[in-house]
Parts: sequence; structure tokens; C-alpha cells
Amino acid sequence: MHSSLKHRRPRPSKQRLLLAFYGDDFTGSTDAMESLARAGLRTVLFLQPPALARLRQYPGLRAFGVAGTSRTMSPPEMARELPAIFGALRASRTPLVHYKVCSTFDSSPSVGSIGKAIDLARSVFGSPAVPLLVGAPMLGRYCVFGNLFARSGLDSEPYRLDRHPTMRRHPATPMTEADLRLHLARQTRKTIGLLDIVQLDSPHPEARWDALRAQGAEVILLDVCSEEQLPKLGQLLWRHARPAHPLFAVGSSCVEYALASWWRRVGLLRSRPPLLRLDPAPALAVVSGSCSPVTDRQNRLAASSGFAEIALDTVRLVHPKTRLAELARALEASRPFFAAQRSVIFHTARGPDDPRIARTARALRGRGLGSAAVLGSALGELLEAVLEQTGLRRGVVTGGDISSFAARALGVEALEFAAPIAPGAPLCRVHAPSRVADGREIVFKGGQNGRNDFLLTVLQGISTMSDKQPKASFRRQSKRR
Repeated sequence: MHSSLKHRRPRPSKQRLLLAFYGDDFTGSTDAMESLARAGLRTVLFLQPPALARLRQYPGLRAFGVAGTSRTMSPPEMARELPAIFGALRASRTPLVHYKVCSTFDSSPSVGSIGKAIDLARSVFGSPAVPLLVGAPMLGRYCVFGNLFARSGLDSEPYRLDRHPTMRRHPATPMTEADLRLHLARQTRKTIGLLDIVQLDSPHPEARWDALRAQGAEVILLDVCSEEQLPKLGQLLWRHARPAHPLFAVGSSCVEYALASWWRRVGLLRSRPPLLRLDPAPALAVVSGSCSPVTDRQNRLAASSGFAEIALDTVRLVHPKTRLAELARALEASRPFFAAQRSVIFHTARGPDDPRIARTARALRGRGLGSAAVLGSALGELLEAVLEQTGLRRGVVTGGDISSFAARALGVEALEFAAPIAPGAPLCRVHAPSRVADGREIVFKGGQNGRNDFLLTVLQGISTMSDKQPKASFRRQSKRR
């Protein structure tokens, strides 16, 4: 064990914070929360940076996060918003602050620039070198010799990112370069080094880290391709973490998984958290704003198993004069299905080729509004009306950018982990004081997350939940009308 770790092992305290994070989108933030909660750390995800007094309202809190929207921001917008948030996270005096990004590295020089976030953080944290850990083997994302590979849903083979069926066609941040050093170099002038897979598996990877620092590296990209490498990565990160001078790290939820595996090895965490039980729900309300082919496969399988579908007229939904009428139409159309205890999917697109996508873009052109903000808010309003009308306790929102706006429309102030469903897409317990959603269970799912049977899992539940989930068996829903 590194000698400094022995001296910095925290004294036993239920209230000592180990980690704070900011997620550059909503579903990515729930992913980070899940990884910590599944390790046995009480973690709360807020929609606004909490004051220290607010944190004390959660006994036993060990980590917290802020769900942001910087993935959809321009660099000037990030410059206006992020420094104050970074300052609030530093004030919590956690040893490490994590800027959580998607494990497909969604970003560009003009939208969601990860390089800009690193530049802004440098003035707040002053970290001598920023570790960059993007791959996430538990999510089917692998970084090898600086190049990122990703599955398209957990049921597919890995693709090099610039050949990925979804990410190479991403409407906002298409990935045309799989080498993350080259991709990031378009967003920042900082020197980027690489601690590659061979060096990581050497007896002393920290020596390579130190050598990169001596050569002037300001950002150090860390390869990862298997879960067996997580403790070593966690040790590298924790080696530089101090409450007085928090380490600023960037990456996917692999940061949390790596730290938890190292904390468990050195005795900061108990060996395993208790198993959880997820009971079936009588029916499920799904508002789907994703155009991902992964989500489309999930919706199709659910529909073939008895879920009802209601296609939303997105042009009417984004127009102020027809918005309420379209929401009322969809709500009324769902009544007989919910009365028969059938689950319902309200969707704005069925895959990336749905003609509604182009029609919606044309309808919003010139209005200075993004489709995620308008559609996300509408889907949140629709889900709230459904929950109030039906009394259902469980729902699903799909779409990474959509989810943050839907959560705000639902009045969400904070979330806690309730149960794992699929890696990166947990069931959350909602804190929404004085609102319908308060105390309900909702999944906020990114478009790429989950197996094809994702919605069936949320509906039917799994009897025992652990890091190695058993395969669920599903009953076909009755198609009573």
C-alpha cells in the first residue's frame, strides 16, 4: 500500500464525505450515483448545488452529486455556469471532485466541450494533472491505447467509436475520432498524456504517472478494458486526493467504480452492500424522448409483450398554442390501457430515422429553443399527469438530454438510488416536496443504456439484486383493451 494512504485513511465517521461529482447530463449523473450507492455509500443527487446545511439533513451521507446540463452548453454558457458550481463542490472539502461525462465522450469544441470544463476547473482546483478515465467495462465501454470502443446496447459487439452505429451519427456531437487524445485536443490546449493498458498492468503504474507529469502532461488519459483493473485505477486516483486540495478528475462512472473497489480493498468500505429486492409493478408509465436505436429495440420488445404505445405529435407538442391540447389527447388515450393495468409507452420517436425528428427540428427553427428542453419539459408534465391520474408508483423517462428537463418539470429536487435495473440506469427514489412525484420510483435512462428487455425488467422486477444480476423471467402482459 502506498505510504500516504496509510496516513490519510479517514477516521470512522458516518458523515465524512469521500466524493462530490457534477454530471454533465442528468442520466449520467444517476449513473454515478448508482455506482456509489451499490458500493454501500449513501449518495444523494441534487439538481442544484446544495449548501452544507442541506447536506447535513442526510444522515450518513458519504457522497453527493449535482445533475447538470453542460453537455448541451456552448463554451460561453459553460463559462457562466460551471465556476460557481465547481466552487460549491470544492467548499464541501471532499478529497476528490469528479466531472462526470458519458462513457461515449459526447462532446465537441462548440457543444459540451470537456476541454473547456477542464480549463475552467483548473482555476478553481489547481490540480497539477487531471486524470481522465473514460472507459467503463461494466457498461461495455473500453479504452485501449487511447482509443475508445463501445457496445451499442449491452447486447451488441464493441465498435470503435468513430464506427459506432449511433455515436458516429449523433445529431449534436458526432464522434469522428476514436483516439480521445486527438478528440480532446480540439477542445483544449492542455498537454495530454496517456497511461496505456500495458503500463497500467505493469508492477508500478504510478511511476508512469510521475514520468508523464515530469514531461509536462496536464491531462492524463487512463486506459481500461476489464473490471479487474479497477482497484489499480482507484489507487492511482486516491493517491492524489486530499480534502484541503481536492483532486479534480474527469471521466465516466468508472471513476466511482474504481475508487469503490480500492476503498473496499483498503478497508474504507465493507466487502459488499446488502442485496436488494425489486418487486413487480402493476403497470408502468414510460415517456420516451430518445431516438436511439437501442431505446427503439427496447420499446419494440415491450410493445410485442403487451405494452401499449401512444405516438406523440411532436410538432403540436413544441408549439405553444397546441402543446396543452396534445398533452390532453395523449393522457385521454392512455386511460383505457391503464384502467386495464397495461403499461403505456408515450414516444416522440421510434429510432433515428423517425420522420418526426426532422419535422420537430423544422418547427423549432428560428425560435432559439432546443428540442431536448421543449420535449423534455412536455414529457415531464405528461408523466406527472399520468402519475396523478393513475396513482402508479413507478415510471421511466428515456433520453439523456431529455431527462434533466423532464425531472425539473416533475419538481425533482433530489434523487436517491432505489434499485439497479441496468448498468448506468438505476431506479431512483424521488424527492419532490409537495409534488405528485415525491416518493415515486422513476428510472431516467440514457438512450444507449440497457439490454433489449430493459422495460420488462423495470416492470416485472428482479427478486434479488447484486453486482451480478440474475436474468429475469417475464410474463407477457395481457393485451386486454
